[in-house]
Amino acid sequence: MTTDLGLPALGGLDSVPTTDEQQKAKDFTSDQEVRWCPGCGDYAVLAAVRGFLPELGLKRENIVFVSGIGCSSRFPYYMNTYGMHSIHGRAPTIATGLATSRPDLSVWVVTGDGDALSIGGNHLIHALRRNVNLKILLFNNRIYGLTKGQYSPTSDQGMVTKSTPVGSLDTPFNPVSLALGAEASFVARTLDSDRAHLTETLRAAAQHRGSAVVEIYQNCPIFNDGAFDVLKDSDDKQRRIIPLQHGQPITFGPEDERYGVVRDSQGQLQVAKLCEVDESDLVVHDAEADDTSHAFALSRLGGQDLDPTVTGIFRATPRPTYDDQARAQTRQAAESNPPDLQNLLTGKDTWTI
Repeated sequence: MTTDLGLPALGGLDSVPTTDEQQKAKDFTSDQEVRWCPGCGDYAVLAAVRGFLPELGLKRENIVFVSGIGCSSRFPYYMNTYGMHSIHGRAPTIATGLATSRPDLSVWVVTGDGDALSIGGNHLIHALRRNVNLKILLFNNRIYGLTKGQYSPTSDQGMVTKSTPVGSLDTPFNPVSLALGAEASFVARTLDSDRAHLTETLRAAAQHRGSAVVEIYQNCPIFNDGAFDVLKDSDDKQRRIIPLQHGQPITFGPEDERYGVVRDSQGQLQVAKLCEVDESDLVVHDAEADDTSHAFALSRLGGQDLDPTVTGIFRATPRPTYDDQARAQTRQAAESNPPDLQNLLTGKDTWTI
């Protein structure tokens, strides 16, 4: 079995109970009024998630959305599943406990660039390096929206905000590079405005067993409006967006001016016109490579000006998950040393205070 993007499904949902009930998007829609600003990209992501979840055939009571603090973190209220609106930056920690103790759950984390990469940065990278079976949706609008427009860890250098009135001095995080550096087994990037690509990417993340992080470029119409407009313009996006397809040469651009990704004499990736290189020089994308260097190099193409911007699945490779190993370790310990409550209560490991 493979995903729509040509990658093998790694059994991310094998242990989650399914249902024969014919589900629709409305079955995953709660009775809560959706309260985001008009034009917010969160609406598109919510619609995409509600739209593809019925395909998974999972029981709603076995799906959990955990969020931190931020505009995107209202997500659990709007899903007719279990959910928890937790504390700032700690959603991966709570979700790790759920995934480890309950293999029958499909656990999702919804977070933003501030929540995940500032106060929650440490929790995020450790969930990824442990390869906990979580699906992490990282909404990146390059601004703090809920707290009214301060710069975030992904804001452009030089960006003028309420907290940087003469321009940000910080070098912004590249969330994809960060996730790959933390050894995440599934890393992808997509856009809120591309419903088809967003849905395909979420579907592939759901099927992956292990930590799956999806960065979603998402527009904040109030405090950072138009941050990704160049990737939505019908002409501009063809010239800027580099779509990844596993096993295929990396090419992009309009029909009259095609480009490809090649390696230069130093082994570095760069963009070249197809008419100026041989087909054999084109880099073929391998999302399944154990070594992260290929995916990391792709994540470094382009910059804060989004020219170019790589989208799709950078990495999707199997490796043991923390929660599977923790449960196996617990079973083994119980078999070799059966629990004895009375011995625990009356044993010699006592202290006098």
